Amino acid sequence: MMVRSMKIFIQMSVSLLIMGGEAPSGTIQSVDQQNTVITSPEITESPFLKLSAGLFQSKEIYSKNIKRFTKWVDLWRRHNLKPESIIEPTLPENVRCIGLMRARCNRQAWEVFIQDTSDEPSFEILAKVNRYMNRSPYIVDPVNWGVPDYWATPQEFFFKDGDCEDYAISKYVTLLRLGFDAKQMRLVILQDENLRAAHAVLAVLVDGKQYILDNQIDQVVTHDHILHYRPVYSINQDGWWLHQRAILR
Repeated sequence: MMVRSMKIFIQMSVSLLIMGGEAPSGTIQSVDQQNTVITSPEITESPFLKLSAGLFQSKEIYSKNIKRFTKWVDLWRRHNLKPESIIEPTLPENVRCIGLMRARCNRQAWEVFIQDTSDEPSFEILAKVNRYMNRSPYIVDPVNWGVPDYWATPQEFFFKDGDCEDYAISKYVTLLRLGFDAKQMRLVILQDENLRAAHAVLAVLVDGKQYILDNQIDQVVTHDHILHYRPVYSINQDGWWLHQRAILR
């Protein structure tokens, strides 16, 4: 995820939300948010707020319009070109998992993992999915794809690995296949204030608690155990959330 100031992003996002529009696409590497409280009656609160506190102690502002999040929309277009119902032939045990065959091998291993994990309790599934995807090497987009920022489908991730949002996206799709509802998950773009760098994680709502699946750690913890993440925006297939720092009184 490449360096980019978020001050303009936040200002544009707030204006578009109030006017009923949508935010610009893009990712972040540095954040300059203002401690602004918005009280416009036209803004709809996140459904997550009905079940738990705001993510990482933030104030959340919700919109259903995700059309201009082009990287998110386009990755789903690419992902849906290969329906999950298409079952590829089982690879022989002596196959060499290199080149294009690497994606096939990883895809087959993924299918086996999903079958073996499907009957586990919800938290165990989260923990296993997080550890499983975190095994892949971390590769930044300019090296991997030759562009500043690219959001990969699971198939592309199996072929070329990826960076933080690619881990989170593949975890999101894996949990969908394991029976989780898209409404209880969201990809979170945030600022790691310890590293002073952008980051992305997956937040999953289970029994009223928001759990964080993070490629930087294999342990799954609730969001309130992490104090150095400042969320900027989050998104799923139903909508997106602008996050602001809550003002403590």
